[in-house]
Amino acid sequence: MKFNYDKKEDILVIRFNEKKCAESDEVQPGVIFDYDSAGKIIAIEMLDARSRFPMGFSSKLKTGVFPVEVFA
Repeated sequence: MKFNYDKKEDILVIRFNEKKCAESDEVQPGVIFDYDSAGKIIAIEMLDARSRFPMGFSSKLKTGVFPVEVFA
């Protein structure tokens, strides 16, 4: 999984793998799911990212350091 944050555009992209995007769907305003050719989600894009997260996480977007925790 990779996180990419564009500070200038305020867009956060979470990629689950490197497969090619076959289709995208805006599931709610500013939240876009990218799908591979098998229909599996390969990435989530969030526009206006700082406004979508709690204050503590939003401040981490500015630094590019993301807390990552794996839940079993």
